[in-house]
Amino acid sequence: MKKNYKMIISYDGTRYYGWEHQPNRETIQGKLEKVLFRMCEEKVPITELKLNGAGRTDAGVHARAMAANIFLDVDITPLEIRDYMNRYLPDDIAVNEVREASERFHARYNAVGKTYQYVCYAGEVKTIFDRKYVTSLDQMPDVSAMQEAAGYLKGKHDFASFCTNPKMKKSTVRIVDQIDVSTRKGYIYFTFHGTGFLQNMVRVLVGTLLEVGYGKMEPTQVIDIMEKKDRRLAGPTAPAQGLTLIKVDYD
Repeated sequence: MKKNYKMIISYDGTRYYGWEHQPNRETIQGKLEKVLFRMCEEKVPITELKLNGAGRTDAGVHARAMAANIFLDVDITPLEIRDYMNRYLPDDIAVNEVREASERFHARYNAVGKTYQYVCYAGEVKTIFDRKYVTSLDQMPDVSAMQEAAGYLKGKHDFASFCTNPKMKKSTVRIVDQIDVSTRKGYIYFTFHGTGFLQNMVRVLVGTLLEVGYGKMEPTQVIDIMEKKDRRLAGPTAPAQGLTLIKVDYD
């Protein structure tokens, strides 16, 4: 009898083309499903092993706690599923937790919020050991200006200007209730929490805030950028390596 299992997964996205399946490319979803296929002793076609992720992180983006769910017919415990997967997954992907969920649970559709963090480094000496997870800057931007701009971006808005998908057919309105900008020992932390995010939205928001921080935009300009709903007016898309999905919220 098939049961629905919820998983919490961490991964270093450096060498992957994002979460979602792509032809002839290594993805997080693809790696996980191959191990699940093996765990099921290849009795179920791999095309039927659908692992639903809470989101679709882009190529090069990392996750500390991506949530996912899958229906499996296996005679082992959730703990044994976790241990089996970790035994055969590569070193840059880990399953932190597996537990039974209700039949109705869907990692994507039941998610009510997500937290992302983007990290930059502008210290005097280049960073070595976390260089794959931060974006290095040539100089420290004006943090107070970025904090002011972040305040205007918080709330329920149409974020079309911060979406890189020009063919977006669904609503581009989102609620972002937290945008914190803080610094510590040369690092700049941009923390975002919202009900959901558009394609590359967090990275475009960071790129725009950095434009403000470097004096290329005034903080109040982000209001006009939002109202115009034109991607060309916002800042550049910040590199993927600095972004990590921290947590997915459920009721």
